[in-house]
Formats: sequence, C-alpha cells, structure tokens
Amino acid sequence: MPAFSSLTGGLQTPDQAISTQCDGKTFEQLRQECLKMKKLFEDPDFPACDGSLYYSQSAPLDFVWKRPGDLCKDPQFIVGGIDRTDVCQGALGDCWLLAAIASLTLHQETLARVVPQDQDFGRNYAGIFHFQFWQHNRWLDVVVDDRLPTVRNRLVLVHSAAGNEFWSALLEKAYAKLNGSYESLKGGSTLEAMEDFTGGVGESYETKSAPTDLFNILKKAYDRGSMMGCSIDITSSAESEAQTTTGLVKGHAYSITGLEEVKYRGKNVRLIRIRNPWGQVEWNGPWSDNAREWDNIDSAEKKRVLLNSDDGEFWMEFEDFKSNYNKVEICNLTPDALTDDTKHKWDVNIFEGNWIRGSTAGGCRNFIDTFWSNPQFKLRLKETDDHKDHCSVIIALMQKNRRALRKEGLDLETIGFAIYEAPDDVEQLSKDFFRYNGSKARSKTYINVREISERFTLPPGNYLVVPTTFQPHQEADFLIRVFSEKEAEAIEMGNKVDANLPDPPMPSLPQNETPEEKGLRRLFEQVAGSDQAISVVELQQVLNGVLSRRKEIKFDGVSLNTCHSIINLMDVDSSGQLEFQEFKVFWEKMKKWIILFLSYDTDRSGRMSTYELRIALKSAGMSVNNKLLQLLALRFGDENYEIDFDDYLTCIVRLENMFRVFQGMDKQNKGVVNMNMLQFLLLSMNV
Repeated sequence: MPAFSSLTGGLQTPDQAISTQCDGKTFEQLRQECLKMKKLFEDPDFPACDGSLYYSQSAPLDFVWKRPGDLCKDPQFIVGGIDRTDVCQGALGDCWLLAAIASLTLHQETLARVVPQDQDFGRNYAGIFHFQFWQHNRWLDVVVDDRLPTVRNRLVLVHSAAGNEFWSALLEKAYAKLNGSYESLKGGSTLEAMEDFTGGVGESYETKSAPTDLFNILKKAYDRGSMMGCSIDITSSAESEAQTTTGLVKGHAYSITGLEEVKYRGKNVRLIRIRNPWGQVEWNGPWSDNAREWDNIDSAEKKRVLLNSDDGEFWMEFEDFKSNYNKVEICNLTPDALTDDTKHKWDVNIFEGNWIRGSTAGGCRNFIDTFWSNPQFKLRLKETDDHKDHCSVIIALMQKNRRALRKEGLDLETIGFAIYEAPDDVEQLSKDFFRYNGSKARSKTYINVREISERFTLPPGNYLVVPTTFQPHQEADFLIRVFSEKEAEAIEMGNKVDANLPDPPMPSLPQNETPEEKGLRRLFEQVAGSDQAISVVELQQVLNGVLSRRKEIKFDGVSLNTCHSIINLMDVDSSGQLEFQEFKVFWEKMKKWIILFLSYDTDRSGRMSTYELRIALKSAGMSVNNKLLQLLALRFGDENYEIDFDDYLTCIVRLENMFRVFQGMDKQNKGVVNMNMLQFLLLSMNV
C-alpha cells in the first residue's frame, strides 16, 4: 500500500537496520552461533555457486570460491585505514560502484555506517561479515560469508592494492547479494550507489548548460551537508587520468569541499574548493595555493578561507571551474545522515506506491483515458526560501528492486512525472481535470533509469505530483521523495475509504403506488408465486430475463453467486428471500447501477474499463483507496483490463454489502469495530 512518512525527524538509525537474512537472524546472532559451534559461516541465502555470479549465462571462467585465509597468510579486514587505493576493479563492469566506494572513503562518518568497524579476522572471526545499505526508505543489514570467487588463487573482482586487505571485496559481495547476483551489478551510475550508501537523492548538472544560479545551488547543498563531486570528460580511453597543463586530471572523480565569496579589488569573487582524492596534483591557475590573488584580499578573510585546506585541495574561481569541469554531481542527504552541526537540513517527504495494470498503471499524459488513474500526491509549499519569492524543491522518482528483478526478465521501466496546480479540497482529480489543465512543471524526459530527479522553483501553493511509467499497464513499485528547503506538507490523494449509502425509503401502501410500482408488483407476484417471496434461483431467472433484453449490456447471464450477494445485501429480515419491499428497493438500485455501467462503457462494447471502476464506485456512493482499487481490478477484471456486467454487479453489490455490515457494527462511527472469530467468519461468509 502506498505509505506516507515525513522524514523531518529522521530515518532509522544504523543500529536499527533490518536484517535481510531469510531466517531473520542478525549478524551478531549468526556470528555467535558459529563461534559456539566452532565452524565458519556459510551463507544459505547467497551460496558459493555460479548462480550467485551469473543469471543469464554460465560462468565464463572456472571460478573457485575461497576464503581470505586460503589466499594469504595474514588476512586483514582493513589495513592502515580505508582510502581509495583499497578499491581496484576486477573483471566485472561495475566501475560505477567502485567510483562511489572511492568517494565514500572521503566521508568517514558515512563510511563507518556502510562498513561497520565491529568485524575483523581476529579472535571473533567466524567467516561472517556485514554491511549496511539504504534501500527504499529502509536501512538494511546484509551479511555475507567470506568465500570469494577466485581464478588461479587470485581475486578476480574488486580487490585491494594490499594483497591481504578484504573489506572492499566483501563490500562488493554484500552489494551483489542485495541485488541478486554479481552480474546484476553490470552497468549503473555513481549516484545510484551513493544513494544506497547514504539514503540521499542525486542531482547531476552539465556545467556548460547548468542553471545560471549553479553557484547558489552548490552553496546551499554544501550548507545542507550534501556530498558533491565533479569531473572532466574524456573523448577517448587514452585521455583517462591524463593531466592537463593546469594540473587537472581528466576522467577523474574530484570532490567539492567548499564554496565562498571574497572581496577582491573591490569586487565579489565566487570561489569553489576542489579535492583530488590522490592527495596531490592540484590546479596551478588563479587562486591556487600561493597564487598572487590571495595577496589582494583581507588577511583575516584569507586566514578564514584557507584554514581547513588539506593536501590535494585547491581553490578556483567559479568561472574557471565551469570552463574546466564538465559535470557536477550532488547527493543530497536526508536529515538522519547529517551531523548535528549541519547549518541547514532538508525537509523530506517520502511515499511508496505501485503501478498495477488495470487500476493505477495509467501511463503518461499521452494516454489521457488512463493517465488520471496514476497515483496522485498533493504537495503544499507554504514558505518561500530565505530572501526569495519562490520555493526550491527536488522531486525524485525511483523504481524499486529492478536490478534484483533482472534475473526474472524485468528491467527498468521508462518513468517520469508531472506537476500540476492542485485545487483545494479535492480527494482525487479525475480525467476532466487533466484534459483541460496543463502541467506547471515536469521531469525533463521519460527515461529508463532507476531514479529520475529534478530541481524546481515554484511559487507557494498547492501542487499535484503524478508519477507514471511512459506506457500504460506497466507494473512496478516506486518511491517518490520530495526534498524542500523549507517545511512542506504532502499527502497521498485518493486515500479515503468511505461510503455514503442512504437508508432505504419507507414502504408505500399499495393504494399509493405509482403506475411503475404497480407494474413492478405484478412482475414480483408472477415470479414469487404463492409464498410471495423471491428465492435466489427465482432472482437469477428474473434478472437474466430482463437483462437479456438490454442489447447494450453484453454478458453471459447473472451468476447464482451474484444473486446470493444481492439477497444478502437486501434481505433486511434475514429470511433468505426477497419480499416485495426489499425487491423494490433493489430494483431502484439496479436501475442506477445499469445507468452507471453504460455511462462508463464508452466504446459501447458491453464492458467497462477497470480504470473507470473508481469513478463508478464513487458515483454509487463508495470511495476506495489505491490498494483496494487494485485488489478489485485484479479480482473482477479480465486480461484486457475490462469488466463485464456480471462481474461489475458482483463487485458493487459485495462492496456495498461490506460497507453496510461494517457501518452497522460501527455504532460510534469511529471507523473501527471489534469482533470475535465466529462473528468474522459469519460476516465474511455472508458477503
């Protein structure tokens, strides 16, 4: 069920990370069991076999799984601290993951969460290690055994330059387990892995086409503790790690570690501080170390700006930065991942949802008949940014678990989102709204990536965010996150479950009946016979006889089960049959239900789209949320996302029956009832 949670108060802390083992046991429980039994851990959830390596092919090499103790004399988890030289790529195409790990080594607090330090090859060694990753609004603790794939007694995947250090190889194995296999790690973006290491949300900018306020964007991101990187493009593999005459390195990942404005010869100059993870090789142009520009600013300001610079760090004028660097990547962190002394923290709202074919998988705006049925989220921006007349927000849409689903033949869907101005006090916006109102903003494109994110500046007000796949009927689970500089409110639309069902009218005396009612009485008497009551079989006969003459309704007859549900709904005196007054009330309902069905059978096929079911039920007085709608569409719809009249009738009768039974028990109108097992069984059987 799509769920809402405001994360201003923070996510789960690392010690609350959820164990991913099938048996539910934690790392410490498993380690203590192994120590007690004096055996090394063998992970049943990720066995040492070819299936853990590849899912689409047989292993191209003769891999042998070995423990670190089989590969060297003195294995160590970490040797002399963690740094980027501990990460050397192997035979797998996961350089995106390695770049993220190398960047992670620059942020020791974050690194300590991903790579817990409570493990080594010492006295408590039991062949088991664990790592923590963020996945879809949860921190997960992933345990692995230390059997690693080797060829000719050497590690062939990620490894450390130090031959006896194994944290990076084990981290890669844990991440492969999280995603189903090593092969699942082929291809990706550095930001994807950075998000899994931090719980943050990524942004990427090309400096040559970036917004004019890119400096302010980076400065605010820095103040909010965001992790930032930059790089220079290469045109061929020969340029990789090539050094320019100004001391910059092409195809190399740098970190952005500071932004300042200083007074220089009467003008404000914008500066940016860059760090080369090598700890050496620096920019030698203006504002570099010992450059003459520093001699022309106030000495106190110079001391403040240069106070915390390390080896490998250097300042550049921002215009020089944009001229030399091609790409900037930002990983904006949620409040829980930031230190208490962070200047400003993001406000974050997070939702989880699903696109389910036949109900909430409406596709993009090109498919207007179903677009409106996508999940909708209302965002209220109340307060503008400091000294601005607008609100800055980052909206990120992520599809869940797609890497792990590759082995089942499911790859990334093409996703995007649109933003509309939202009217007040509307529970769920319908097709007509989207037909006549254009979007105020949208994702730049629909693309098959794990997460698509965009930064927007919007005036205060109410907005509707509609996440979609490009094509309708495409199923996926998703996560949508809204980062805002100021506090924002967000709710899921269409989440109300309620029914406004009027009481049946008082019976009228025979002498006061209208001609229509008299005709209905004659029909009833003809069908009911001497007992003056209609049984379930008699009800089936009369409905099939009447409805078969309605050529606009295409169906194979009303089933006996549907007729049982009708009697259960209308049988006020629990006789198991319908007396005339009960039959008359039902007949009035039936006429309304037929009109509703025909109004949503837009192509006159004798069937209605399951995507229209929400509106039909709403018109009948019943509001359902996305989860209930998805269940109804799957239960009563066919493979073409259509519902015939008999299934429509069964659906609407059973749902009204369930609402009425619940409301009858909810004497205090609190939306909650208590019942024992027998009551539940009797009620559910009668529905």
